[in-house]
Amino acid sequence: MATVDHLDTSPPTGPTTIFIRRHSLVTRITHWLNVLCLSLLLMSGLQIFNAHPSLYWGQYGADADPSWLSIGAVQDGDNTRGVLRVGSLSVVTTGVLGVSRVGDDVIERGFPSWATIPSYQDLATGRRWHLFFAWLFVINGSIYALYGLLGGHFRRDLAPRADELSPSHLKQEIADHARLRFPKGEKARHYNALQKLAYLIVIFVLLPLMLATGLTMSPGMDAGFPFLLDFFGGRQSARSIHFICALSIVFFVLVHVAMVILSGLWNNMRSMITGRYRIQNEGSGK
Repeated sequence: MATVDHLDTSPPTGPTTIFIRRHSLVTRITHWLNVLCLSLLLMSGLQIFNAHPSLYWGQYGADADPSWLSIGAVQDGDNTRGVLRVGSLSVVTTGVLGVSRVGDDVIERGFPSWATIPSYQDLATGRRWHLFFAWLFVINGSIYALYGLLGGHFRRDLAPRADELSPSHLKQEIADHARLRFPKGEKARHYNALQKLAYLIVIFVLLPLMLATGLTMSPGMDAGFPFLLDFFGGRQSARSIHFICALSIVFFVLVHVAMVILSGLWNNMRSMITGRYRIQNEGSGK
């Protein structure tokens, strides 16, 4: 009698690759607009900073007032050296900060020309660039914030669970990142606790501080909202906080880019362009 071969309908036992939608269209569009805005805000902000490359605490800041940070040039015999000073610590930064070399010329300026918009020293133009992209950034951020709140993105994707905030869990995640051990399988579907905390700090602390201190530095805004000066302790304190927040965001971006590269550049870039993210399930096993 003839036998009938039965098809094996059991689930695959080996690893399987699937694609999930990790980022919505709104998240992807606002992300890339943020990249553009933050890049040009940083470069135009450095142009503005170069007009007076020193930072102070309090209401006033002038050449004779003590600064907590300064970038400048000092004469050392026939040579001009660039110096970055933070408090009592001074570091020679010739060729990068304080003093730049363009061909055979030595130019005294806080940040070099390749880091600023425009490349030449022009405070008025730098301010126009800064204000234009600041408002574009605010509009783009408002759209993202409304989507995050009304669409449940913040609650669903960024709010950490109680167990994720335990010291033992955070310690384990820090150790895994230090060893470049990134989540796989089902765990790769969601942000880990360190990602969630980093994004929440940037979105709800650093960026609002950047906006508020930027408004505080505007004489027109001070006239309409004088409490801003009192809240931040003066225009110079607001300028210092603005600079510290910008530096913190630059540090976040550098770490973020490094993690994107180390955890899979193409997969991460594809997810932020098309929304599709590849994950590998380990299989059920027998």
